[in-house]
Amino acid sequence: MRLYDDDNDDIFTTQYLPIQKLYTNPVYNSPQDNAVRKNNLRFFVISFIFLCLIVLFTPLEKTLGANSRLVFFHGALAWTAIIMFTVAGLAGLYGFIVRRDHIHIWSRAIGHVALALWLIFLPMSLLVMQVTWNGLFLDEPRFRIPFNFAVVGLILHIGLIFLPAAWTSATNFLYAVTLIISLRGAQSVLHPVSPISQSNALGIQIYFSGIFLMLLIIAGQSARQWYGWLQNRQGKAAQ
Repeated sequence: MRLYDDDNDDIFTTQYLPIQKLYTNPVYNSPQDNAVRKNNLRFFVISFIFLCLIVLFTPLEKTLGANSRLVFFHGALAWTAIIMFTVAGLAGLYGFIVRRDHIHIWSRAIGHVALALWLIFLPMSLLVMQVTWNGLFLDEPRFRIPFNFAVVGLILHIGLIFLPAAWTSATNFLYAVTLIISLRGAQSVLHPVSPISQSNALGIQIYFSGIFLMLLIIAGQSARQWYGWLQNRQGKAAQ
């Protein structure tokens, strides 16, 4: 028994059937599935607690002082969003190559999570500006470019809700490529260029890497759950 009718599908076999049922069948609600949901929630909470602990115990940088943890978290959040945008774009490209709808749905789910992280990152950037520069410099390229992409991304994803998931895959790929090229070419006025990698403080680099890793784990868990919701919604629409 296979999960998809596509005769070329040689990857997803019956070993994934419980997960597929959990995500696509709205009436599939066995004790085993409830246990899976509880485990996912438990893992998410544990990951969030670890993230808070790492941020709490991150050593302070001499110049930034008490604002160090906020700045480090803001930087890790930006990198997490960029990675998720990249993964969404690559998933979209792969979806077109293999022509499987569930890959397009993965691209859509990951892209939504990436955009949510980006929208959290932007107001946090304003707060970081205020506490580190004692004012808002909205013409800073490393704020202006992310802001423009946030507005465009939000408009695109709202419009793409009403279109097939394949359209989202194409958009995610082009969006990720354009974002990366724009950020690589962005100049810095007040914003330092890659301050963590240029830092000589090994402890700060390790803690920053820990924050970044936990944010990636949380983002991945969020994308997985959102993928399940999108699959479930598509299953209801097909009924």
